[in-house]
Amino acid sequence: MAGNVSAKRYAQAVFELGLERDRLDQWAAELELVEGVLQDDEFKALLKHAGVSAADKVKAVDSVLGQTEPAIRNVVNLLVARGLVDVIADLRAAYVELLDQHLGRQRVQVTSAVPLEQEELDRISRFVSSLVRKEVVLSADVDESILGGMVVQIGDRLLDGSTASRLRSLRNRINSEIVLTGS
Repeated sequence: MAGNVSAKRYAQAVFELGLERDRLDQWAAELELVEGVLQDDEFKALLKHAGVSAADKVKAVDSVLGQTEPAIRNVVNLLVARGLVDVIADLRAAYVELLDQHLGRQRVQVTSAVPLEQEELDRISRFVSSLVRKEVVLSADVDESILGGMVVQIGDRLLDGSTASRLRSLRNRINSEIVLTGS
């Protein structure tokens, strides 16, 4: 929880600086790169290791992220120095959320049992856009366990039209009717 609060504070600071410098989209891409680099467990372990000096950690970050914006590298170095390497993924997510709000975008996750055609994805995007009255950034996943239909995640709202969900609901209804009639 505390890490999430820290991530949001750092994201807000980075966002405001990016807005001031007119680099919002560039910095979003650079934060994505930083998050990707930190997926390497060995590099992340080096940055978290108590036996490695702060100066050596800064050198490692500068070496690996040398092409990134100096302000982004400085934030990474600050987080490393404060032992908050694990906050970087949450920082990027919070930054993207701020950027989406600023640009009037809504991220939507669609999960279906089979891959959807582009035409279907476009239709879903238009429909959700008309609901939320924002530009929609759609991501699609395939999860065969939902059996059919689809699940649409819009922010903190979930529209579950999956076959698996309908079957669970039917099973629960049947079970509750058996309990009621059996009493």
